[in-house]
Amino acid sequence: MQREELINGVRDSLAKAGFTVSRPLNLRNISFDMAARRDGSLLLVKVLSNVDAFSKESADEMKALSEALMASPLLVGERSSSGDVEQGIVYSRFSVPIVSLSTLRDLLIENVPPFIYAAPGGLYVKLDSELLRRLRDERGISLGTLAEMAGVSRRTIQMYEGGMGAMVDVALRLEEFLNSEIVMPLDPLTHKVEKTEQKPLDIDKYEDEFTREVFHTLSGMGFSIRPTQRAPFDALTSRSEVIILTSLGKDEVRIKEKARMIGDISRITGRESVIIVERAKSRHALEGTPLVSREELRKLDGSKELRDLVASRSDTDAED
Repeated sequence: MQREELINGVRDSLAKAGFTVSRPLNLRNISFDMAARRDGSLLLVKVLSNVDAFSKESADEMKALSEALMASPLLVGERSSSGDVEQGIVYSRFSVPIVSLSTLRDLLIENVPPFIYAAPGGLYVKLDSELLRRLRDERGISLGTLAEMAGVSRRTIQMYEGGMGAMVDVALRLEEFLNSEIVMPLDPLTHKVEKTEQKPLDIDKYEDEFTREVFHTLSGMGFSIRPTQRAPFDALTSRSEVIILTSLGKDEVRIKEKARMIGDISRITGRESVIIVERAKSRHALEGTPLVSREELRKLDGSKELRDLVASRSDTDAED
């Protein structure tokens, strides 16, 4: 399957399941290809035929964006150097969950979740640790008896009861012995990334004078700036739970295309967006994305004035 066909399949599956999906981002080396929202669930999705092409740098940025936007990252792919991404199994690369298109379709359209995940050493399942402990206690089954039946150590049974996953064959023996379903379904769409400490931004390292000035001005307004390298916007600019997808517009040819992509992502993520342009434009917005000139930014007194200006231009798309 060609990557374009794979992307269309992912978008179609999400749309059929009730997600509002962004248009694919047609950029090289980008950390995610689309955003999708359903009710309070937000996904950042990367699609690759060969998941080995998903670099650590892309994964780190995808996780950072997911953390900031309260989204879940997901990689959909077909194969790796180890073989096919098999149906019904959840894989992982750099702590980002991976599923095949068929697994995604099963979950979204057929309501059939995956139960197996791949990890070093083989294939595993997640056990209902509380149910396992309760069944053993209610039936008076000792750790030793259960361990001997499952073919593992007493310590391993204790770890299962503490939440550790079990290999598939062990889980099947436990279910057969207990005559109860203790294997839990997996939900790769609700993977939450761990919070990471954001390093202080060294604005002066940027060689471009325009970038330095914009970042210094935003920082002076009290905004926290998280630059991006593999996104359609140049930074996440945030303050007091308010996040603005911020981009710098110097390339006159690319500003409209950039505005289209940022506006689309802004609509799906529910975040404000703005492009800071070097020179004033005759229009105040493009493709629904507000434009603020370098000179206008200089004259603003603080973050509230910037947010008010962005809000006032969000629905403006006047002709030149």
